[in-house]
Amino acid sequence: MSAPKIAVSAVALMAAATFANARDNVQVAGSSTVLPYASIVAEVFGDNTDFPTPVVESGGSSAGLKRFCEGVGANTIDVANASRKIKDKEIKACAEAGVTDIIEVRIGYDGIVFASDIAGQNFAFTPSDWFLALAPQILKDGALVNNPNTNWSQVNADFESQDILALIPGTKHGTREVFEEKVLLVGCEETGAMAAMVASGMSEDDAEDTCLKVRTDGLSVDIDGDYTETLARLEANKAAIGVFGLAFYENNLDKLQAATMGGVVAKTETIASGEYPVSRPLYFYIKKAHIGVIPGLKEYAQFFVADEIAGPDGPLAAYGLVADPELAATQAAVGDEATM
Repeated sequence: MSAPKIAVSAVALMAAATFANARDNVQVAGSSTVLPYASIVAEVFGDNTDFPTPVVESGGSSAGLKRFCEGVGANTIDVANASRKIKDKEIKACAEAGVTDIIEVRIGYDGIVFASDIAGQNFAFTPSDWFLALAPQILKDGALVNNPNTNWSQVNADFESQDILALIPGTKHGTREVFEEKVLLVGCEETGAMAAMVASGMSEDDAEDTCLKVRTDGLSVDIDGDYTETLARLEANKAAIGVFGLAFYENNLDKLQAATMGGVVAKTETIASGEYPVSRPLYFYIKKAHIGVIPGLKEYAQFFVADEIAGPDGPLAAYGLVADPELAATQAAVGDEATM
């Protein structure tokens, strides 16, 4: 029974030793979606306070949270950016490494867009369209068959002929999980494929997992880098369709157009109202043990969620972030260092 206490004590001793040579700047990593917002804040924070400019890296939500949960100490990051909530298994991994006090900060909302070349076809998508385009198997004449669709006109007769080539976020990105849950899973249900899987004897959990799979024949391409890689591929192949955050799209309006989803245009107003179906909150997570040890950490967090920065008239909204109507509550939570 004493082993866990000994392990935690060892972690604490290691953290104390590491903090003896604490850094003088905040270190941040994680979501590609949150990256531009965090980079803006870091630069303005460095220019307008006496603290050094925080170092902000990308890598994806899962990768950032993995680094965040490596432990406590100056050799670990202070903040993890995420385009989804931290998972229970990640909280457990954090705790096992001595990261027991985590502050969750919701910075606002973002939508996921389906963008293509500005001179190309104007698409009006539904989740069913994307499931029928990307699923390894689809329901046809009452039976699940290998997906025969290679052209968008096969998916939906209203679409013009255009080869299917989808550039979707890799599995380490939080955007991928939202895409799976709010597009592929919904499409799987709407087309009747999920019901057919369950009727065939598959458990609901296994059927749901199957609904989230994508074809591996080259028509669906995982993008493990950030959104600039997706943009480069879209420019190289005018028939491709990329999946990424609204803010990135809005900063490339000279090159791209966005499809509607479920008849709704992705924009600040429809995301704020919840009308646009593929939207999600954005977060960052703070290691409370680093507050008061890493200079400027709490100040950076407070600066990030200040009305002047994250409010509807701030620079983050100008870049594409949809301001959180409950921002005041977030500000209070950061001020109080309230943990999860």
